[in-house]
Amino acid sequence: MMASKFLRVKCRKCKNEQVVFERPSSSIKCLVCEEVLAEPTGGKAKIKTDVISKV
Repeated sequence: MMASKFLRVKCRKCKNEQVVFERPSSSIKCLVCEEVLAEPTGGKAKIKTDVISKV
């Protein structure tokens, strides 16, 4: 089984869905409302919203 590198997440504020990298080097914001969706931790991101699926 191969580990997923990307996640499909849904913004809690505006319900926009977007694909984000599982191990980002900077904060990831929603493309619509700019709510922070994920923050870097040096490893896997701290996801601050709902994960829909692994891509």
